Amino acid sequence: MKPNYFRARALVLTIFAFSSVAASQTEDAPVKKPANTPQAEAIIQKAIQFLGGEKYLNVKTQTAKGKFSLIRDGGVASFQTFSDVIVYPDKERTDFKGGGTKSIQTNVGSAGWVYDGDQELVKDQNEKQIESYKRGIRTSLDYLLRGHWKGDAELSYIGKRQGTLGKRNDTIKLTYKDGLEVEFEFADDGTPVKGSYKHLNSEGEEVKEEDRYAQFIDVVGIKAPFIIDRFTAGAQTSRINYETIEFNKTVPDSIFSRPKSGKDAKKDSKP
Repeated sequence: MKPNYFRARALVLTIFAFSSVAASQTEDAPVKKPANTPQAEAIIQKAIQFLGGEKYLNVKTQTAKGKFSLIRDGGVASFQTFSDVIVYPDKERTDFKGGGTKSIQTNVGSAGWVYDGDQELVKDQNEKQIESYKRGIRTSLDYLLRGHWKGDAELSYIGKRQGTLGKRNDTIKLTYKDGLEVEFEFADDGTPVKGSYKHLNSEGEEVKEEDRYAQFIDVVGIKAPFIIDRFTAGAQTSRINYETIEFNKTVPDSIFSRPKSGKDAKKDSKP
């Protein structure tokens, strides 16, 4: 699974509210926002300023390198190095290297492919993999702050929630038309703290996924969390630890194209 990354990012790995018209309204009736929408918008604006304001909003591409660790029972079970390329809003390629093998996962909109280094095979992503990628985008911090959700979700303010060391975080929520709910917490100064949502696992059980953001570093006027910890059902399951992040580098479209063979994919892999 991609360092969810499947956009925990992803990151860092993005506004104004949208609200659906009630079924009883006519097509010409005005759209009504929840009464607390202005509070949520103000929190988003504060977060954008914390991350770099217009510089943050004008990011078109992000390239990064680092380590992705799987966590079990509070310790590192395994880790891989990775290089990641994002072209906003919906193109991403991540190359992994670990244990002597390489793998690649690439998504463009509603399509995607993977390279399995163990078998040296290139395969189209299946429906579940693409669904997971799309969910990762819709639940990401960048998707919230850059407003890509507008037209598909409603924004609301939840209130203050207990944070750490006696601090309380402002909490806002996106409610998508298909029922997906994503909550985000921010400190008083606009620092993003965490994002969370619930979904059904392979056993049909509802579990909570939570990304916690840490170690914000200024990169040419844009702040980014260099550590993203994933918690599933309350237990830490992974960590993304960036070593470098660069913004607005030119990215050739060719890196997202599906290789003709496993041999070509292996030759073109990044880490």
